[in-house]
Amino acid sequence: MRRVWLAVAFLVLAGLAGAAYQVFLVPARSQTAKAPPASPAIPVVVATAEREAAPVRIDTIGTVQTIATVTIKSRIDGYIDRVLIQDGQFVKTGDVMFRLDSRAAQAQVQQAEAALGKDQAMLANARRDVKRYEPLVAKDFVSHQQYDTASASAQALEAAVAADQAAIANAKVLLTYYTIVAPIDGRVGAISIKAGNSIKANDLPLATINQIKPIYVAFALPQSELPEVRDAMARGPVEVSVRAPGDAGKAETGTIAFFDNAVDTASGTINVRATFANEDQRLWPGQFVNVTVTTHIDQDAIVVPPAAIQVGQEGKYVFVVKPDKTAEPRPVTVSRTVDGKSVIASGLAAGEQVVIDGQLRLTRGARVEIRAPDKARQDTAS
Repeated sequence: MRRVWLAVAFLVLAGLAGAAYQVFLVPARSQTAKAPPASPAIPVVVATAEREAAPVRIDTIGTVQTIATVTIKSRIDGYIDRVLIQDGQFVKTGDVMFRLDSRAAQAQVQQAEAALGKDQAMLANARRDVKRYEPLVAKDFVSHQQYDTASASAQALEAAVAADQAAIANAKVLLTYYTIVAPIDGRVGAISIKAGNSIKANDLPLATINQIKPIYVAFALPQSELPEVRDAMARGPVEVSVRAPGDAGKAETGTIAFFDNAVDTASGTINVRATFANEDQRLWPGQFVNVTVTTHIDQDAIVVPPAAIQVGQEGKYVFVVKPDKTAEPRPVTVSRTVDGKSVIASGLAAGEQVVIDGQLRLTRGARVEIRAPDKARQDTAS
């Protein structure tokens, strides 16, 4: 009987050991043998850092200014007979703008011409007397006093003729004041005094002419940019392009004409003026414009799309796709953005691939799968 109970106890212990083996040892071995699943590759869009020429530009805001502005006034008292221009008309140098009543001035010219004719006739007669007395005085047929009187009379009449000629010249100059012409090419503003009004010399302005072609654009640059601008001007003409807000046309281009002879100590800036041909008259005096100064061209710049640039706590960086198709964050220094491309000053080499879409899911060492732009966006959204 005792042997029977020992056999039963042995069988129970063997069953318990087998159950423990199935519960603890078999699953542990299976978990050790099975490898964890790999994380899926993250779809991204990449671009290649390229080496190309990139201009160095300075952006600011400027104001369009006329090179010359002339206020038209009468130089004499008179009566406006005719107005030969209209408000806002473009005039050229020498175009007649106003005519004043010049009848009295013309009469003065005629009077001076008549006096000249009279004195010239008397001078001719006096010269004949002198010529007639010359042989007679040599033979003592006439006295020396008579000869001297005739000579003095001729000289006096020569002076009178010269005075008459000067009077005629002065009268003709005064006559020109009755015809007011445009002294420069430009556009006329509003005409303030119309025909039929009497005016005084140098009194109220009749109109104002602003030179439109060519024209200035004035702007201020920080004094830190002055050495760059001076060096650029020493190399040749410095190109300036301007565009008025709301103007969808091509930017107007010109060159720097000069910069001021002193830095404004209050603002730390220096005033600069650029000249523009303005043939299409798109630039208008008093207009605010966006100004871009191109100082030189960097022929060996590294550029990437702006979408590649990320901003973190330590500054700007990009995700670089390594040859093993893993992502690596790389700090970079961005010099500027030109024509839709970011110029990299340091941190990136030409030929490296940078991520421009899909950066939100990337970490250091993450596996990536390069996709076309549309496909990558679809995978990211799903």
